[in-house]
Amino acid sequence: MLKQSLSQKMLQKLSPQQIQLMKLLQIPTASLDQRIEEELESNPALEEGDDYDDVFDLENDAYGETEAESEREKEEPEFEFDDYLNEYLDDDPSSYKMKGEDYLNEDEKSMPIPVENSFHESLEKQLGMLDLNETNTVIAKQIIGSIDEDGYLRREPLSMVDDLLFAYNIETTLDDVNEIIKRIQKFDPAGICARTLQECLILQLEDRMDKEPDIHITERRIALRILNDFFEEFTKKHYIRMKKQLNLADGELKDAIDEIIKLNPKPASTVESNQLNQYIIPDFIIHNRDGELELSLNSKNAPDLRINDQYMDMLKGYRETIQGRRATKPEKEAVLFIKQKIDSAKWFIDAIKQRQDTLFRTMYAIMQYQYDYFSTGDDRRIKPMILKDLAEVTGLDISTVSRVANSKFVQTEFGTKRLKDFFSESMQAQDGSEVSTLEIKTILTDEVSREDKTKPLSDERLMEILSDRGYNIARRTIAKYREQLNIPVARLRKELR
Repeated sequence: MLKQSLSQKMLQKLSPQQIQLMKLLQIPTASLDQRIEEELESNPALEEGDDYDDVFDLENDAYGETEAESEREKEEPEFEFDDYLNEYLDDDPSSYKMKGEDYLNEDEKSMPIPVENSFHESLEKQLGMLDLNETNTVIAKQIIGSIDEDGYLRREPLSMVDDLLFAYNIETTLDDVNEIIKRIQKFDPAGICARTLQECLILQLEDRMDKEPDIHITERRIALRILNDFFEEFTKKHYIRMKKQLNLADGELKDAIDEIIKLNPKPASTVESNQLNQYIIPDFIIHNRDGELELSLNSKNAPDLRINDQYMDMLKGYRETIQGRRATKPEKEAVLFIKQKIDSAKWFIDAIKQRQDTLFRTMYAIMQYQYDYFSTGDDRRIKPMILKDLAEVTGLDISTVSRVANSKFVQTEFGTKRLKDFFSESMQAQDGSEVSTLEIKTILTDEVSREDKTKPLSDERLMEILSDRGYNIARRTIAKYREQLNIPVARLRKELR
């Protein structure tokens, strides 16, 4: 049965212009150029050049703001927030780029990029050197396709048997697949197509022993036995237990472990590292002018864009054509098309200008907040700072500040730093002053780097060192910071001498 009822609900809606600005804010400088190129290609009313302010009056005169157009504008739908999120998640902000002219020379030539084979292409080329029939070649390609970017085979052989049956109608056995896996494991780089880290290291060590039979043979034999029979003890650094069970002196065990440490736990990285180098392009530049900090946007953030002259001429022609008479339907459709393209170009130029303003305001607030750091370069002088602090100073929304800080870099005389590195929580020292958690982490890193690796500092000892410096921190907090810094526990940092 049909019912009529009244209901009330709150929705957050974003206009297309707001969506465009949010996307542009998220884009780093290194990616803005390509986004602008895409807009120039998709909108013929937009071109590189000077300001577009002189087009406004002409537009209003030419359009005449007819009722039909006004109604059409009213009917333009707004985007719901959920729809925008879905659309944004599908979008790839990393596909953008940009150009500039101030501190980064606009005349700089782009670096030529060599054409190189990917890791999987390299394996397929080596596959051509094997004497395989057509069926086994398909099986081998299926195996290679199941190798991840680190060089490990993540798909179970039994599952690949099913994949080959369903995808290629090839009936094979587990033994056949395992046999081809063994042959692929002989490819370069050594250690690829392993199922586990243990197997990966064993493959590499066996490869070295085959290619260099007279070098470090004793140490490598002991290392191979450690990997085969004492891998768990090795990963947990139970050196005393290994020495006792293998009946080795300290020096013999150390030499064997040194051979294992030389191996690569991610064999594919030797190929992938030869791929395209990623260069950091700073979004902001801070100069110290005789004690005064000077902030500038990377000029790549400020492209020259304008409305295309041809579209302005079209509007002039339209205005002259309809003088003294009523416009025809095709003429209205034509001018509506021009209007849409010019509006889109104006929105984009406005969004770029607003992006520049928002970036500058946010970075200026960070510079003032962290003035001591930018003046001295001392990481310990970075103050506690959260998104809310900047939002209050700049008058921007927290989400806007977050978008600006994401994937952005600032160039200083002390190096290029990620904006995220300046954000940290605060804690209270014994003297009542507030210090940044970054300062605590810096001290932890320094202490661990200076420790005696034969007797590494425990979390308890690190807690005592910080307490002596005036920082009362619980041991579990030390453990949390250590994990955030990717510093293993003391036992795993231990080394033999």
